[in-house]
Amino acid sequence: MMTPLEQFLVRAEALLQKVEAVLPQAPREPDWKLGYAFRWRKRNGGGASYLQAVAHASTIGLNDLHNVETQKAQIEQNTRQFVQGRPANNVLLTGARGTGKSSLIKACLNQFAADGLRLIEVDKSDLAELPDIVDLVAGRPERFIIFCDDLSFEEGESGYKALKVALDGSVATQSDNVLIYATSNRRHLMPEKMSDNTSYQHDADGDLHPGETVEEKISLSERFGLWLSFYPFKQDDYLAIVAHWLASFGCTPEQIAGARAEALLWALTRGSRSGRVAWQFSKDYAGKHPESGTA
Repeated sequence: MMTPLEQFLVRAEALLQKVEAVLPQAPREPDWKLGYAFRWRKRNGGGASYLQAVAHASTIGLNDLHNVETQKAQIEQNTRQFVQGRPANNVLLTGARGTGKSSLIKACLNQFAADGLRLIEVDKSDLAELPDIVDLVAGRPERFIIFCDDLSFEEGESGYKALKVALDGSVATQSDNVLIYATSNRRHLMPEKMSDNTSYQHDADGDLHPGETVEEKISLSERFGLWLSFYPFKQDDYLAIVAHWLASFGCTPEQIAGARAEALLWALTRGSRSGRVAWQFSKDYAGKHPESGTA
């Protein structure tokens, strides 16, 4: 029979095991040889978050992106500086949907992966864990882009402050081998309301100054050193992108010329002449015409 002290120790040990099961655990490193792109994931039912290698990453290249030459040149140069260990900026890509914002980041990864570039995709809901991600990769020889796609915030969301801290480079999050690249349809990442205009103030010289509400909303985007804006494509730009993708699927010049009317109708029914719509049409057209070279 156990003594009262032994019974107490057994109960204490059982209690400690239960407590350890619910406490957050330090994230473990992935097998870095599994790929160039990773996702930050949470385990079902709790447990430590982890990096999951992307088994089938996008193979899009910089040459596949058209009519965004200025934006392409800027982000390519910034990324080249980063992988070479030179100063580089966090990047915010904003503007019209389907114009190649996220594709441009993926193309940069493919361009510089052989030089040590790696990408970690993080959902907006997980941005509060940015310090853990930075700590996990801080000692690695590779260069990491933390990728936040379609980023926007509503009032009071927790990830907003976590991202501000990371962009500021606080003591807890600063690392020379990490940059943040984000895409958004919102220039200032937060909703802008008519009521915000009432916070503007005039000084003695008549100059207009934003109030605290507006300052707070633009402060996050200002923390990105490089802003790239994307705009809707003109009709000829859209058709040029269609022609590129159809050619990549093996269509002949005659087929590409004959597909123009269908491509315009496709865009009209979707209300957009974006690069994404051009890609979707090209897959549909090439799939319906196996003689083009795509089975």
